[in-house]
Amino acid sequence: MAAELSGVGDVASFYEGLGQVLNIAWGENLHYGYWEDDADDSTVEAATARLTDLLISLLDPAPGAGVLDIGCGVGKPALQLVAAREARVTGISISDVEVKQATQRAAEAGRSDLTAFRNADVQDLPFDDDSFDGAWAVESLLHVPDRGRALAETARVLRPGGRLVIADTVQRPPLDAEARAVLDEFRTSYHVSAYATADEYRGLLTANGFVDIDIRDISDKVVRTGMIMADAVEARRDELARIDGPEPVDQYIGLMRRAAASPGIGYLVIAATRDPASTS
Repeated sequence: MAAELSGVGDVASFYEGLGQVLNIAWGENLHYGYWEDDADDSTVEAATARLTDLLISLLDPAPGAGVLDIGCGVGKPALQLVAAREARVTGISISDVEVKQATQRAAEAGRSDLTAFRNADVQDLPFDDDSFDGAWAVESLLHVPDRGRALAETARVLRPGGRLVIADTVQRPPLDAEARAVLDEFRTSYHVSAYATADEYRGLLTANGFVDIDIRDISDKVVRTGMIMADAVEARRDELARIDGPEPVDQYIGLMRRAAASPGIGYLVIAATRDPASTS
């Protein structure tokens, strides 16, 4: 398996364990939600779909464009992209369980014609140079041991002029002691390689041949996610504890509440273009 070769098997185990529990409590869009303001009472399903819509608008693929979905999860964002733009999406995950679930969901939605899912590691992509018109990574690069290598590989498989969109949690310096403690606990418990900053992302993208880099801090739009997710898990705590045990469920509830209250943890959406003048 690609996960074993790259040393990221623990990440696959997380998404095949607690990640499956969170899918039950939160929904198939296992990413942050986007709320317009404090008065926005959108459901989790609507808020997570709204974030996906934002990423689709930034990626802006033409009908029939080939898009690489880096860390595709169970395939919900990929299917939303297909429905919105009729793009051809290839999703990759280091979890065989997620690949199977995404494939099944696409078949049930009648969109196997425009989707394909496989086990692959973004640090060593099994695709030819210039294979895709666009790519996105929705809350997946934080798990990657070598983010620079992942971006280099992504640039390699993107055609010149191809778009890359990233959504990710980040650290927002300066960090106080509590924010640093929360980030350290997240890294240990949920197999996060490291939390980047906005400046680090800009530097890595520039170094790997991306131009027209647009970085947007939307922390205020997504901050509600942590508390709502903690509430959702806590409401089904006993049921979920029977699946993965009480300790990881209780730990997750507490950690999400602390993270939601921490100003040192932010959320970025990033759009960039592979330099049209570049060659592989």
